[in-house]
Amino acid sequence: MKNLLATLIAILAGLIVLVGFFLKIPILVEIRSLILDWAVIVAAMAVIIGVFNLISVNNNRFSSGMKGSFYSLVLMISLVVTFGLGLFLKTSHPIMNFIFFSIQVPVEKSLMALLAVTLLLASVRLLRKQPNLFSVIFLVVTLLILLGTAPLPFGEFPFFSGMLRPFIAQVLAAAGARGILLGIALATITTGLRVLFGTDRPYGGK
Repeated sequence: MKNLLATLIAILAGLIVLVGFFLKIPILVEIRSLILDWAVIVAAMAVIIGVFNLISVNNNRFSSGMKGSFYSLVLMISLVVTFGLGLFLKTSHPIMNFIFFSIQVPVEKSLMALLAVTLLLASVRLLRKQPNLFSVIFLVVTLLILLGTAPLPFGEFPFFSGMLRPFIAQVLAAAGARGILLGIALATITTGLRVLFGTDRPYGGK
């Protein structure tokens, strides 16, 4: 009975939100907005629970003296300080800008640099294990992107930076990214329809 009630509530809420996008009936639009507001609140609570879980896990790591516990302490202090400053200061405050541009942006750039090197190493290993046409294409494209974006000590190549890299990034890569997004959209629609029809019941543990 509990699963049946949860299924009916989920299907009814999904239908109200879906129909509310197409039929501008005042009462339906108000109910849809209310349901979406509830969903935002639930998502925000999930994020808060995730933050507390992150603090709890790292606190246990630091208390037990596990390997890398110092980094857990740094993570907890950074999280609490940044969260506290974010509550009392606006996002445009100089301190928040300093934290973002002096810590967050360099970390993101470092991760992107590691990703570039990892892709290059992965393409070389792939070429060694599976020497086929696709491995060669992957390695060549990776090298071309690095030559077109990375600062070189002897200057940039106008052909790579001005013509080839924009073509690869804005045409080939963008087409692949749009294909992936279209696939995600279709999969999301299919999953939503399965939930609406009661075929999938994630809220009931099935």
